[in-house]
Amino acid sequence: MNPDTVDLNLLRALRALLEERTVTGAAERMGVSQPSMSASLARLRRHFDDDLLVRSGRQHRLTPLARRLQQRTQTAVRAADRVFESQPDFDPAGSKRQFHIIASDYDTSMIARRLTGLLAKEAPRTRLAITTVTTRHVEGCPETLLDCDLLMLPHGMITDAAHQDLFRDEWQCIVAADNPVLDDRVTVEQLESFPWVAAYETATSWTTVARALRTLGIDLHVQVTMQSFLAIPEMVAGTDRIAVLPRRLVERFPADAGVRALPCPVDAGPLVEAMWWHPFYDDDPEHEFLRDVVLRATAPLREPE
Repeated sequence: MNPDTVDLNLLRALRALLEERTVTGAAERMGVSQPSMSASLARLRRHFDDDLLVRSGRQHRLTPLARRLQQRTQTAVRAADRVFESQPDFDPAGSKRQFHIIASDYDTSMIARRLTGLLAKEAPRTRLAITTVTTRHVEGCPETLLDCDLLMLPHGMITDAAHQDLFRDEWQCIVAADNPVLDDRVTVEQLESFPWVAAYETATSWTTVARALRTLGIDLHVQVTMQSFLAIPEMVAGTDRIAVLPRRLVERFPADAGVRALPCPVDAGPLVEAMWWHPFYDDDPEHEFLRDVVLRATAPLREPE
């Protein structure tokens, strides 16, 4: 099969098959007959010289190649959609574009209400999809940037991509409200001796504060890792664990969250939040509109407190 002559619908069929993992489910999703989808699977198997889907008991599983293709196929389909959605003139009021932002729950809690309010007023027919960021998104850059319009992350987690700074924050320690050991401050020694709850931590990916602490030679005993900021108080309340979170987020916790904030005993540097995108979108008028809306949605966060 010559890639220059591949039917785009075959790419969509591949995505449906890899996500549904059944011919029947893929056919229903694509709105085609089961024999038609079976024919598409046969063509794909010939092209890749691979079964892609293999029966395992009453279900099907993806072959190793199919697993590698899954994310690439999703990215390719979304990129193709953006190509065919493009128009010579962009009218926000009439646009039906779906914007896709990948962000942490911290970012979402900070800007989602203002962002959706501006979009509803200025581009009411557009749609906004917000995906919660995971370490896979961070480690998968720059491919992740092709799979979304904007990736919202602080400096230090990714580099070498088009970006614009949005706002700054600072780090605070949180401990259980009834922690009997800690009074009004945390020492460096306690940072090392107490168990931690950490967000977005893997062997190759850390939050900027965790990286800063390690750079200072502070060895963290991470007991719990989470791909969330908002859920961390649940893992701290009633325990001897420590976590470090953005101050603006800590101030939003309810009084009965079971945690209290303490100053961070070391200067871990500021949290500088930014929006990142692939250079492919630099001159896209719809993308420029989205970036402008995000900037305006975060404007109150840039004002002096």
